[in-house]
Amino acid sequence: MAAARQPQHLSNALSEFIAVRGLARTRSDAQLEAIWKDVAGSVVASQTKVQKIKRGVMQVNVSNSTLLSELAMFHKISLLKGLREKHPELNVHELKFRLQSNSQKSAEN
Repeated sequence: MAAARQPQHLSNALSEFIAVRGLARTRSDAQLEAIWKDVAGSVVASQTKVQKIKRGVMQVNVSNSTLLSELAMFHKISLLKGLREKHPELNVHELKFRLQSNSQKSAEN
């Protein structure tokens, strides 16, 4: 026979509900976008989208291959430096740029 479930604190239940529904993520996505715009500038930010930070790696989708190459070859080090200086709490140690597919572009519009 299974043990009876004990009552759960409302704060724990709400935290679990928010996590399961992904409600808190919207805010964090907006925060990441604002941080990226602050570091990369509005022109680059308008053509890119931060996907996530996982294990210290910030993954950024880029709208076209020309910009992807430019960011990876010429701006990666300065962008990393800016992230580390302005937002050390993110603990980003690597940037990965990825070409945004057409299906991702149409899903955002």
